[in-house]
Amino acid sequence: MRAAVLGRPIAHSLSPVIHEAGYAAAGLAGWSYTRIECGAEELPALVAGLGPEWAGLSVTMPGKEAALAVADRASPVATAVGAANTLVRRPDGSWYADNTDVTGMVTVLTSAGVRPGGTVTVLGAGGTARAAVAAAAQLGATTVTVVARRPSAVARLRPVGAAVGVDVVAVAWPDAAAHTHADLVVSTVPKGVADPLAAGVDWGPSTVLFDALYDPWPTPLAASALAAGLRVVSGLDLLLAQAVGQFTQFTGVSAPVDAMRTALAGVRR
Repeated sequence: MRAAVLGRPIAHSLSPVIHEAGYAAAGLAGWSYTRIECGAEELPALVAGLGPEWAGLSVTMPGKEAALAVADRASPVATAVGAANTLVRRPDGSWYADNTDVTGMVTVLTSAGVRPGGTVTVLGAGGTARAAVAAAAQLGATTVTVVARRPSAVARLRPVGAAVGVDVVAVAWPDAAAHTHADLVVSTVPKGVADPLAAGVDWGPSTVLFDALYDPWPTPLAASALAAGLRVVSGLDLLLAQAVGQFTQFTGVSAPVDAMRTALAGVRR
């Protein structure tokens, strides 16, 4: 059986390391997991041409919206977010879309001590912010403060908030530091964008920071939170958690999480 991660660029992806380690630990002989360079416009034709040996696909940027569109059915969370990072081949040959970014976030944030119903600030309003809003809803938040450089980007998040029952409140980027006192702060912005905030953050005494980056690590924002004695979750934690969800759906067996974590840690030393 075969699986792969699709995206552009894709050569840097660590997903094969995680999944292949899982196959070995679970005794799934004959399973393989590869990288496929694929843009959003190419994804429908690629998926349509896959044979029955393909069990599933992990989808990263820029193909997550296209992955949802190509699926025959989708999970409620993928539909609400408007994007899928997971395509699972059903026995009848159809494709099922899911978003394990959301469930992965909930898993790692709960493990980091995020309390149900706490205040949430999200930095950025792109694709990862969509998953963060949905994860916040599953963690019991009723309002999410979104700090972004472009108001139009926040406007595109409002349908996601409405779908999951969360009120999205927009804050201008120059005011970002004033909203880092929340119980949970999620940074989804590209490398370097949040660095200037590190000198002026107003961390709460029990704030948990999730920084979706992992290279380089720690980011200045993460270093500030760690220096304050706070719990910090990285993009690497999410990478593992979302892969665990995919592994189970692709193979039908429980993921050997420890082996997958060890393999990932081995390539990140």
